Amino acid sequence: MKKIVYDCDLTLGVPGCDVDDGLALMYLLGCPEAELLGVTATYGNNKIDVVWETMNRMLSELGQTELPARKGGAARGEFQSDAADFLVDMANQYAGELSILATGSLTNLGGAYTLDPHFFEKVKEIVLMGGITEPLVFEKKIMDELNFSCDPEATAAVLTKGKNVSIITGNNCLKVLFTKEEYKKRLLGTENPAAIYIREKTDYWFGYNEEDYGIGGFYNWDVTAAVYLMHKELFAHRKNKFKITEEDLQTGNLRMQTPGNCTLNLPEIKEEKSFKDEIYRSWMHAGERCFPITEIYK
Repeated sequence: MKKIVYDCDLTLGVPGCDVDDGLALMYLLGCPEAELLGVTATYGNNKIDVVWETMNRMLSELGQTELPARKGGAARGEFQSDAADFLVDMANQYAGELSILATGSLTNLGGAYTLDPHFFEKVKEIVLMGGITEPLVFEKKIMDELNFSCDPEATAAVLTKGKNVSIITGNNCLKVLFTKEEYKKRLLGTENPAAIYIREKTDYWFGYNEEDYGIGGFYNWDVTAAVYLMHKELFAHRKNKFKITEEDLQTGNLRMQTPGNCTLNLPEIKEEKSFKDEIYRSWMHAGERCFPITEIYK
Protein backbone atom coordinates (compact mmCIF):
# COMPACT_ATOMS: atom_id res chain seq x y z
CA MET A 1 0.00 0.00 0.00
CA LYS A 2 1.30 3.42 -0.97
CA LYS A 3 0.93 6.11 1.70
CA ILE A 4 -0.20 9.27 -0.09
CA VAL A 5 -1.03 12.89 0.55
CA TYR A 6 -2.90 14.52 -2.33
CA ASP A 7 -2.35 18.29 -2.70
CA CYS A 8 -4.77 19.79 -5.22
CA ASP A 9 -6.89 22.72 -6.43
CA LEU A 10 -10.12 20.72 -6.53
CA THR A 11 -13.01 22.40 -8.40
CA LEU A 12 -15.19 19.51 -9.58
CA GLY A 13 -18.65 20.90 -10.30
CA VAL A 14 -17.65 24.59 -10.13
CA PRO A 15 -18.88 26.35 -13.30
CA GLY A 16 -16.06 27.15 -15.70
CA CYS A 17 -13.49 25.19 -13.70
CA ASP A 18 -11.67 21.95 -14.43
CA VAL A 19 -12.95 18.59 -13.17
CA ASP A 20 -9.78 16.51 -13.18
CA ASP A 21 -8.65 17.04 -9.56
CA GLY A 22 -11.94 15.58 -8.32
CA LEU A 23 -11.64 12.69 -10.75
CA ALA A 24 -8.09 12.05 -9.54
CA LEU A 25 -9.35 11.98 -5.96
CA MET A 26 -11.99 9.42 -6.94
CA TYR A 27 -9.32 7.37 -8.69
CA LEU A 28 -7.16 7.28 -5.54
CA LEU A 29 -10.13 6.43 -3.32
CA GLY A 30 -10.99 3.53 -5.61
CA CYS A 31 -7.45 2.24 -6.10
CA PRO A 32 -6.89 -0.79 -3.84
CA GLU A 33 -3.16 -0.13 -3.69
CA ALA A 34 -3.54 3.45 -2.38
CA GLU A 35 -3.69 4.48 1.28
CA LEU A 36 -4.78 8.11 1.18
CA LEU A 37 -3.58 9.80 4.37
CA GLY A 38 -5.20 13.14 3.63
CA VAL A 39 -5.91 15.88 1.10
CA THR A 40 -4.62 19.44 1.15
CA ALA A 41 -6.19 22.36 -0.67
CA THR A 42 -4.20 24.74 -2.84
CA TYR A 43 -5.20 27.45 -5.31
CA GLY A 44 -4.95 27.38 -9.10
CA ASN A 45 -8.20 26.38 -10.76
CA ASN A 46 -9.85 28.91 -8.45
CA LYS A 47 -9.22 30.83 -5.25
CA ILE A 48 -8.37 28.87 -2.14
CA ASP A 49 -11.75 29.50 -0.47
CA VAL A 50 -13.62 28.04 -3.46
CA VAL A 51 -11.28 25.04 -3.57
CA TRP A 52 -11.63 24.46 0.17
CA GLU A 53 -15.42 24.62 0.04
CA THR A 54 -15.54 22.31 -2.98
CA MET A 55 -13.16 19.81 -1.39
CA ASN A 56 -15.21 19.54 1.78
CA ARG A 57 -18.46 19.24 -0.16
CA MET A 58 -17.04 16.44 -2.31
CA LEU A 59 -15.70 14.53 0.69
CA SER A 60 -19.14 14.77 2.26
CA GLU A 61 -20.87 13.58 -0.92
CA LEU A 62 -18.51 10.61 -1.12
CA GLY A 63 -18.96 9.69 2.52
CA GLN A 64 -15.32 10.49 3.27
CA THR A 65 -15.65 13.14 5.98
CA GLU A 66 -13.20 11.28 8.22
CA LEU A 67 -10.41 11.71 5.69
CA PRO A 68 -8.12 14.51 6.95
CA ALA A 69 -8.39 17.70 4.88
CA ARG A 70 -6.29 20.83 5.39
CA LYS A 71 -6.47 24.32 3.88
CA GLY A 72 -3.37 25.74 2.24
CA GLY A 73 -1.94 29.15 1.42
CA ALA A 74 -4.03 31.55 -0.65
CA ALA A 75 -1.29 33.00 -2.88
CA ARG A 76 2.30 32.60 -3.97
CA GLY A 77 4.71 32.83 -1.08
CA GLU A 78 2.01 32.26 1.57
CA PHE A 79 3.89 29.41 3.16
CA GLN A 80 2.33 29.35 6.64
CA SER A 81 -0.77 27.14 6.49
CA ASP A 82 -2.49 24.13 7.99
CA ALA A 83 -1.70 22.24 4.78
CA ALA A 84 2.04 22.90 5.10
CA ASP A 85 1.96 21.80 8.75
CA PHE A 86 0.12 18.60 7.77
CA LEU A 87 2.63 17.79 5.03
CA VAL A 88 5.49 18.16 7.49
CA ASP A 89 3.70 15.98 10.05
CA MET A 90 3.06 13.24 7.49
CA ALA A 91 6.66 13.34 6.25
CA ASN A 92 7.89 12.93 9.83
CA GLN A 93 5.40 10.19 10.67
CA TYR A 94 6.06 8.25 7.47
CA ALA A 95 9.66 9.18 6.74
CA GLY A 96 10.93 7.29 3.72
CA GLU A 97 7.43 5.99 2.89
CA LEU A 98 5.39 9.07 1.98
CA SER A 99 4.35 9.73 -1.62
CA ILE A 100 3.02 13.16 -2.55
CA LEU A 101 0.75 13.79 -5.52
CA ALA A 102 0.44 17.52 -6.28
CA THR A 103 -1.73 18.79 -9.13
CA GLY A 104 -2.17 22.53 -8.48
CA SER A 105 0.08 25.37 -7.37
CA LEU A 106 3.00 24.15 -5.27
CA THR A 107 2.79 26.74 -2.50
CA ASN A 108 1.92 24.15 0.17
CA LEU A 109 4.96 22.01 -0.68
CA GLY A 110 7.11 25.13 -0.66
CA GLY A 111 5.64 25.94 2.72
CA ALA A 112 6.50 22.50 4.08
CA TYR A 113 10.12 22.99 2.94
CA THR A 114 10.21 26.42 4.62
CA LEU A 115 8.97 24.88 7.88
CA ASP A 116 11.38 21.94 7.68
CA PRO A 117 14.53 22.21 5.50
CA HIS A 118 14.77 18.40 5.65
CA PHE A 119 11.22 17.89 4.38
CA PHE A 120 12.15 16.67 0.90
CA GLU A 121 14.75 14.26 2.27
CA LYS A 122 11.96 12.42 4.13
CA VAL A 123 9.55 12.16 1.18
CA LYS A 124 9.92 8.97 -0.86
CA GLU A 125 8.60 10.37 -4.16
CA ILE A 126 6.77 13.34 -5.60
CA VAL A 127 4.48 13.15 -8.64
CA LEU A 128 3.35 16.44 -10.15
CA MET A 129 0.99 17.55 -12.88
CA GLY A 130 2.19 20.75 -14.49
CA GLY A 131 4.83 22.38 -16.60
CA ILE A 132 5.29 22.53 -20.35
CA THR A 133 8.17 21.71 -22.66
CA GLU A 134 6.54 23.47 -25.63
CA PRO A 135 3.36 25.52 -26.14
CA LEU A 136 0.00 23.76 -25.70
CA VAL A 137 -1.60 24.61 -29.04
CA PHE A 138 -5.26 23.76 -29.72
CA GLU A 139 -7.59 24.52 -32.60
CA LYS A 140 -8.92 27.76 -31.14
CA LYS A 141 -6.18 29.02 -28.81
CA ILE A 142 -2.97 28.34 -26.92
CA MET A 143 -3.50 27.12 -23.35
CA ASP A 144 -1.36 28.76 -20.68
CA GLU A 145 0.43 26.65 -18.10
CA LEU A 146 -1.58 26.96 -14.89
CA ASN A 147 0.23 25.06 -12.10
CA PHE A 148 4.00 25.62 -11.93
CA SER A 149 3.62 29.27 -12.95
CA CYS A 150 1.39 30.06 -9.94
CA ASP A 151 4.33 30.15 -7.52
CA PRO A 152 7.71 29.95 -9.31
CA GLU A 153 9.68 30.13 -6.04
CA ALA A 154 7.87 27.16 -4.53
CA THR A 155 8.00 25.21 -7.79
CA ALA A 156 11.75 25.74 -8.12
CA ALA A 157 12.25 24.44 -4.58
CA VAL A 158 10.20 21.30 -5.27
CA LEU A 159 11.94 20.54 -8.56
CA THR A 160 15.50 21.17 -7.40
CA LYS A 161 15.29 19.93 -3.79
CA GLY A 162 12.83 17.05 -4.15
CA LYS A 163 14.02 13.52 -4.79
CA ASN A 164 12.41 11.08 -7.21
CA VAL A 165 10.36 13.85 -8.83
CA SER A 166 8.17 12.85 -11.78
CA ILE A 167 6.18 15.36 -13.80
CA ILE A 168 3.18 14.68 -15.98
CA THR A 169 3.51 17.69 -18.27
CA GLY A 170 0.65 19.29 -20.14
CA ASN A 171 2.27 18.16 -23.37
CA ASN A 172 2.43 14.50 -22.37
CA CYS A 173 -1.25 14.52 -21.34
CA LEU A 174 -2.29 15.33 -24.92
CA LYS A 175 -1.68 11.74 -26.00
CA VAL A 176 -5.06 10.54 -24.62
CA LEU A 177 -8.38 12.34 -25.07
CA PHE A 178 -11.54 11.39 -23.15
CA THR A 179 -14.51 11.93 -25.46
CA LYS A 180 -18.15 12.37 -24.46
CA GLU A 181 -19.12 9.37 -26.58
CA GLU A 182 -16.68 7.18 -24.67
CA TYR A 183 -17.89 8.53 -21.32
CA LYS A 184 -21.45 7.58 -22.24
CA LYS A 185 -20.37 4.11 -23.28
CA ARG A 186 -18.40 3.46 -20.11
CA LEU A 187 -20.58 5.27 -17.56
CA LEU A 188 -24.19 5.20 -18.79
CA GLY A 189 -24.67 1.44 -18.75
CA THR A 190 -24.27 1.07 -14.99
CA GLU A 191 -25.99 2.18 -11.82
CA ASN A 192 -22.70 2.21 -9.95
CA PRO A 193 -22.98 5.36 -7.78
CA ALA A 194 -19.52 6.53 -8.85
CA ALA A 195 -20.54 6.41 -12.51
CA ILE A 196 -23.70 8.42 -11.77
CA TYR A 197 -21.71 10.94 -9.72
CA ILE A 198 -19.07 11.41 -12.43
CA ARG A 199 -21.68 11.82 -15.16
CA GLU A 200 -23.55 14.49 -13.24
CA LYS A 201 -20.44 16.36 -12.12
CA THR A 202 -18.53 16.44 -15.42
CA ASP A 203 -21.17 16.87 -18.14
CA TYR A 204 -20.67 20.65 -18.39
CA TRP A 205 -16.95 20.30 -19.00
CA PHE A 206 -17.32 18.78 -22.47
CA GLY A 207 -19.18 21.85 -23.73
CA TYR A 208 -16.65 24.21 -22.19
CA ASN A 209 -13.69 22.53 -23.91
CA GLU A 210 -15.46 22.42 -27.28
CA GLU A 211 -16.48 26.07 -27.13
CA ASP A 212 -13.30 27.50 -25.65
CA TYR A 213 -10.54 25.33 -27.13
CA GLY A 214 -12.13 23.38 -29.98
CA ILE A 215 -11.44 20.08 -28.21
CA GLY A 216 -13.90 17.21 -28.75
CA GLY A 217 -13.62 15.98 -25.19
CA PHE A 218 -11.18 16.71 -22.38
CA TYR A 219 -7.76 15.67 -21.15
CA ASN A 220 -7.58 14.08 -17.70
CA TRP A 221 -4.47 15.95 -16.68
CA ASP A 222 -4.50 15.23 -12.94
CA VAL A 223 -5.88 11.71 -13.27
CA THR A 224 -2.90 10.91 -15.48
CA ALA A 225 -0.55 11.92 -12.67
CA ALA A 226 -2.52 9.80 -10.18
CA VAL A 227 -2.33 6.76 -12.46
CA TYR A 228 1.41 7.22 -12.87
CA LEU A 229 1.84 7.32 -9.10
CA MET A 230 0.02 4.01 -8.70
CA HIS A 231 0.86 2.14 -11.91
CA LYS A 232 4.20 3.16 -13.35
CA GLU A 233 4.24 0.11 -15.60
CA LEU A 234 1.68 1.86 -17.83
CA PHE A 235 4.22 4.59 -18.64
CA ALA A 236 7.59 4.99 -20.30
CA HIS A 237 10.09 6.79 -18.06
CA ARG A 238 11.85 9.84 -19.53
CA LYS A 239 14.61 11.02 -17.19
CA ASN A 240 16.72 14.01 -18.22
CA LYS A 241 18.76 16.88 -16.83
CA PHE A 242 16.96 20.20 -16.52
CA LYS A 243 18.04 23.75 -15.81
CA ILE A 244 15.28 25.10 -13.57
CA THR A 245 14.98 28.86 -13.06
CA GLU A 246 12.26 30.98 -11.51
CA GLU A 247 12.28 33.09 -14.68
CA ASP A 248 11.35 30.09 -16.85
CA LEU A 249 8.77 28.99 -14.33
CA GLN A 250 6.88 32.28 -14.71
CA THR A 251 5.37 30.54 -17.75
CA GLY A 252 5.78 26.98 -16.43
CA ASN A 253 8.57 26.22 -18.91
CA LEU A 254 10.86 23.25 -18.22
CA ARG A 255 14.23 23.67 -19.92
CA MET A 256 16.09 20.47 -20.71
CA GLN A 257 19.80 21.22 -20.36
CA THR A 258 23.05 19.41 -19.56
CA PRO A 259 24.59 20.22 -17.20
CA GLY A 260 21.47 21.25 -15.33
CA ASN A 261 20.56 21.73 -11.69
CA CYS A 262 18.26 18.71 -11.29
CA THR A 263 17.17 15.40 -12.81
CA LEU A 264 13.47 15.02 -13.53
CA ASN A 265 11.34 12.23 -14.97
CA LEU A 266 8.69 13.21 -17.54
CA PRO A 267 6.72 9.96 -18.08
CA GLU A 268 4.67 9.25 -21.19
CA ILE A 269 1.62 7.01 -21.47
CA LYS A 270 2.52 3.78 -23.27
CA GLU A 271 -0.82 2.54 -24.53
CA GLU A 272 -4.23 4.21 -24.41
CA LYS A 273 -6.52 1.23 -23.74
CA SER A 274 -4.68 -0.14 -20.72
CA PHE A 275 -4.36 3.35 -19.29
CA LYS A 276 -8.08 4.11 -19.65
CA ASP A 277 -9.13 0.67 -18.41
CA GLU A 278 -7.19 1.27 -15.20
CA ILE A 279 -8.93 4.62 -14.65
CA TYR A 280 -12.46 3.27 -15.16
CA ARG A 281 -11.67 0.23 -13.01
CA SER A 282 -10.67 2.37 -10.04
CA TRP A 283 -13.55 4.80 -10.54
CA MET A 284 -16.03 1.93 -10.40
CA HIS A 285 -14.30 0.52 -7.34
CA ALA A 286 -14.71 3.93 -5.71
CA GLY A 287 -18.45 3.41 -6.11
CA GLU A 288 -18.19 0.35 -3.87
CA ARG A 289 -16.04 2.07 -1.26
CA CYS A 290 -17.23 5.67 -1.09
CA PHE A 291 -21.02 5.85 -1.15
CA PRO A 292 -22.24 3.48 1.61
CA ILE A 293 -23.63 6.20 3.89
CA THR A 294 -25.15 8.68 1.46
CA GLU A 295 -28.43 8.51 -0.41
CA ILE A 296 -27.65 11.36 -2.81
CA TYR A 297 -26.60 9.25 -5.77
CA LYS A 298 -28.41 5.95 -5.11
